[in-house]
Amino acid sequence: MLELYLAAFATFFVLINPAGVAVTFASLTGGYAPGHRISVAVRAVMIAAVVLFSFGFMGQWLLGQLGVSLDSFRIAGGVLLFLIAVDMLFERRQARREETAAKVAEARAQGQMDDISVFPLAIPLITGPGAIATMLLFFNEHTTAEARAAVLAAAGANLLLTLGLLLAVGPLIRVMGATVLMVMTRIFGIMLAALAAQFVVDGVRGAFHLG
Repeated sequence: MLELYLAAFATFFVLINPAGVAVTFASLTGGYAPGHRISVAVRAVMIAAVVLFSFGFMGQWLLGQLGVSLDSFRIAGGVLLFLIAVDMLFERRQARREETAAKVAEARAQGQMDDISVFPLAIPLITGPGAIATMLLFFNEHTTAEARAAVLAAAGANLLLTLGLLLAVGPLIRVMGATVLMVMTRIFGIMLAALAAQFVVDGVRGAFHLG
């Protein structure tokens, strides 16, 4: 269980990227009062947790309703994770987050948007398609209560870490700096690419009964 927990924790850590979310959160809430910033952070993480855990418990049923096999989902999830890894390696992911932050800030300035906790914070910045796909895959590959509890604990730990960073976002950015954040993103991108390749290999093996 410890090995599964560590694997799941590392995977969700790469996908959620708490430090990257914190940077975007800082730009989105620059003009907020401290109390309002805290409430937005807490609400966003709670919504993200509900969405992520719901897909874990209901994902298999949803796939069945859509007529999608688990092996097909493994392949699609692997391709999706690989694209995210490429974005991380070439800084495209953070650039898109900054673009989203700029659009939301512009809409807020025009009085068109007040609550950013659901979009873009909870979805897709915290619980994005990669995290959802990974939760589905972990739950379908590990069916015992203990194993699923370990996966949920790993995801929950990342969400709590994300909340902690959101609440301390100002000092965090000053301490880490742009260079440290860039290096971390590159390293996690390589790890995620390897994991994505494994998902595709497992899916192809299952789909074509290669043993």
